[in-house]
Amino acid sequence: MWAPRRNGAVRVSNGGMVCFRRPYCGSGDSIPTMSKNADLLLSRRTVLAGAAATTTFPWLFSAAHARSQRPNILFVSIDDLIDWAGVTGGHPQARTPHLDALASRGRSFQQAHCNAAICNPSRTAVLTGVAPHVSGVYSNQAAWWTGVTGVPTLPALLKQQGYTSIGAGKVFHFGDPTAWDRYMGDPCVKHHAEDRARPRKSDHVHVSELGWGPARSSRPNIHPDEKVAAWVSGVLASKHKKPFFLACGFYKPHLPWIAPRKHFDALSIDDVVVPEVPANELEDIPEMGRRMAHIEIHQKVMGRKAWKEAVRAYLAALAFADAQLGRVIAALEAGPHRDNTVVVVWSDHGWSLGEKFHWKKNALWEECTRVPLVFAGPGIRPGACERVVSLVDLYPTLAAMGGAPVHDRAAGHDLAPLLADPQADWSHHCLTSHASGSHAVRTERWRYIRYADGTHELYDHHTDPGEHHNLADRPVHRPVIERLGALIPTSSAPPVRDVLQKCRPK
Repeated sequence: MWAPRRNGAVRVSNGGMVCFRRPYCGSGDSIPTMSKNADLLLSRRTVLAGAAATTTFPWLFSAAHARSQRPNILFVSIDDLIDWAGVTGGHPQARTPHLDALASRGRSFQQAHCNAAICNPSRTAVLTGVAPHVSGVYSNQAAWWTGVTGVPTLPALLKQQGYTSIGAGKVFHFGDPTAWDRYMGDPCVKHHAEDRARPRKSDHVHVSELGWGPARSSRPNIHPDEKVAAWVSGVLASKHKKPFFLACGFYKPHLPWIAPRKHFDALSIDDVVVPEVPANELEDIPEMGRRMAHIEIHQKVMGRKAWKEAVRAYLAALAFADAQLGRVIAALEAGPHRDNTVVVVWSDHGWSLGEKFHWKKNALWEECTRVPLVFAGPGIRPGACERVVSLVDLYPTLAAMGGAPVHDRAAGHDLAPLLADPQADWSHHCLTSHASGSHAVRTERWRYIRYADGTHELYDHHTDPGEHHNLADRPVHRPVIERLGALIPTSSAPPVRDVLQKCRPK
């Protein structure tokens, strides 16, 4: 099997700032060879992998046969967790020992991508299986349930199949009270406004829309994520009569990057490594892409000489989130459900910290779409998988684990063949949508972006993992563009209305 992506070479740029470069995929500097059928139909090997998956995972038999063997599912979402985590090898100074340890004993997907690089559309796709261009959910203000009428959300679907459905923290962007048997609530909601205000105080940094700084109190179990971890740990320590679906939503490392001071002090500001960005990064980008970059935020960060501070703050918030994940995994390991619980850790989307002079999310480049995705538990053999998968694949995969039927609007594919064999042939790509009409297609080799006005970008990840060279206008690549362009939807659903209330009506 291919090894996970590793950290790229660290160098000193002309400006004297230590930078890091995104690596090639595969071991060392080798470039993985694609299966000749990688973007075509499923091969005989995939069919055999599916048969192996059925043997490995007893829940893949008929629902009646497997009902007594269905696993518990611990479903952990970490907001704005990007591919800087150690398991995906994106940043040499990331400290994510608990996520890395979980990945070492499970399946880590090295090329997992979101279907929308913004919270509400992405989480709607994950939790309903419906792609954004079908649901019409494009913004964080959208009333997501109006775009998926008649579709059961994942926790509601498993509840219908006899699971106890339990949730805590940020799972949906706007809550779904119909989904849960028990729900702790989202303690982040009432603290969010306080967090937003704190960076404006004198002991925190605030640049443009970005804010960060050490938490004022070092007392334990004050931060909302700590409360979520403690509550979920209690659920895992208890016995349950039925299999459970337990969703645990952590808010950090979402902005503002506030975390206990020890996570800031772990890295000297002088040693912080920032992304390497060529000075001409945006010269070959279409106008819609340049507008998406919002370079004015980068200019403000550089004007304050705050790039290193921002990177350190994100890494501190990332380390804090990983510590909360560690508490939950420790509770699972110490409790009565260790041997019959599948753990799934995912993030809703990526985030840019200066790559392409872009900050935040909501763009179609690699930094905004690539996310960590880890499965661990009974029957899942350790190993990394380099196949391109999509977050919308989670819905059919977990439905199958729970013996539940999947509705006909589901866009994803069951990951069972890749959980059984990380090198199984896999014909699928990831489609990421931005608003109505702009999309990115990601295959094992290529990223093709087509904006709503018809302008486009093409990147070859075999030679350009940092996506610095737009190849879209080179005639030699016209066949690639035609093939990938055929995967882009010809139409998109109109945007659904904005919310009138902060949760789905009962």
